[in-house]
Amino acid sequence: GEILTFVKENLAQEAGLDIEVVEFTDYVQPNAALDAGDLDANYFQHQPYLDEQKKAAGYDFVSLGAVHLEPLGVYSETVKDLKELSGDSKVAIPNDPSNAGRALKLLAEHGVLELEDTGDIAPTVADVKDGGPEVVELEAAQLPRSLGDVDAAVINGNYAIEADLSPVDDSLALEKAEGNPYANLLVVRSEDAENEQLTKLAELLRSDETKKFIKDKYAGTVIPAE
Repeated sequence: GEILTFVKENLAQEAGLDIEVVEFTDYVQPNAALDAGDLDANYFQHQPYLDEQKKAAGYDFVSLGAVHLEPLGVYSETVKDLKELSGDSKVAIPNDPSNAGRALKLLAEHGVLELEDTGDIAPTVADVKDGGPEVVELEAAQLPRSLGDVDAAVINGNYAIEADLSPVDDSLALEKAEGNPYANLLVVRSEDAENEQLTKLAELLRSDETKKFIKDKYAGTVIPAE
């Protein structure tokens, strides 16, 4: 809610917008509330989750644009370069399906391992080709503590920061914002796709002022979407 609060307190009034921020503690209610008309927009989900929700619940929603990304990074206490990882190495990744798929793609992108082609479906450990490092799945919050037991770990930005790891300075590889489907979106009902106030809100969330706020406040744990 901090990014939305920044827009509300610093940019909204001048743009003629009156924003009420409603916070939820789960990932189900925001879409149900938007569908019911209790909200005008929500801002918490990425495109793969939105697509899954539209299919599962029949929601008629559209995205007005990507705002920010919380990038995954690869960290290690034993190697300085991902090229040092071999078939004898052990690499830990998050065990939830969404982040596991992201982690495997990041590792494949940097040549740590090879994946079978899964098309649009997120890869799993079963899709890792033989010959690369052993991949172990752990609870995301446990990954920083695993660094003493594995050769590398793919860690979410928030857990990295809690463990005094800097995504910008300490990671051996970091997810890029460009074209990343896991950026958080501003989502509205399809009937409101052209709504002047909501499109203005999308502009403010993607403005240079908001991007600067994200960069200054989060030091790489959250980055502006591109």
